[in-house]
Amino acid sequence: MASSEDVNVRICGQEIIKYDLEIKALIQDIIDCPGPQSTLTQLNSRVKEKLNKLRLRMQDLEQMAQEQDTESTRLSILMETESQRRQMLSNQTAWRKANLACKLAIDNMEKDELLHGGESPSTRQRKVTKESLVESSSSITGNLMSISRMMSEQVKQSEDTIGTLATSSRTVQETNEEFKNMTGTIHLGRKLILKYNRRELTDKLLIFLALALFFATVLYILKKRLIPFI
Repeated sequence: MASSEDVNVRICGQEIIKYDLEIKALIQDIIDCPGPQSTLTQLNSRVKEKLNKLRLRMQDLEQMAQEQDTESTRLSILMETESQRRQMLSNQTAWRKANLACKLAIDNMEKDELLHGGESPSTRQRKVTKESLVESSSSITGNLMSISRMMSEQVKQSEDTIGTLATSSRTVQETNEEFKNMTGTIHLGRKLILKYNRRELTDKLLIFLALALFFATVLYILKKRLIPFI
């Protein structure tokens, strides 16, 4: 059964993946944003909010790594955190590029509106709608495929991490069993040594008594034969 620490680590990792995907989706929204500037500002505010939450959860994950009992688990979590940090930096770069592209598109659109000021808003809207339908459809398809690939990669990374944790757990259990076996062998050897020490002491005492009896018998015989009148 997984411990509460493992569950917290897994939940934190899933939240980091969720924020990462949400940031990517918002960056794609910025790329597809037709304006106005207020819409772009709202999207940027949401990206900043998600980035702040992502940083906090990554800090939590690093703290959890330092609290792990085994070195292998700690290193595995730190490697995952470093991978997510690189992904966050990549998102920030893509975010800046998306902002530049969106601002340029908004500026061009405003210039185009000034040049075609005689057209009615409905006419311009129909043109924009027709031109953007194909672009929007293809963009959405590409975005969904990209998110699907990223989710697959994240799932694979999670499976690899879980496999590493399971291997580390089995290694610890095997080491613990070997330690128990060694402890039992040591105790048995100690009992045998004590038993042999007691047996040696008993043997020495019996030999001493036998020698004493032998010498006493010899002296008795000598006394009877050599000094019969004493």
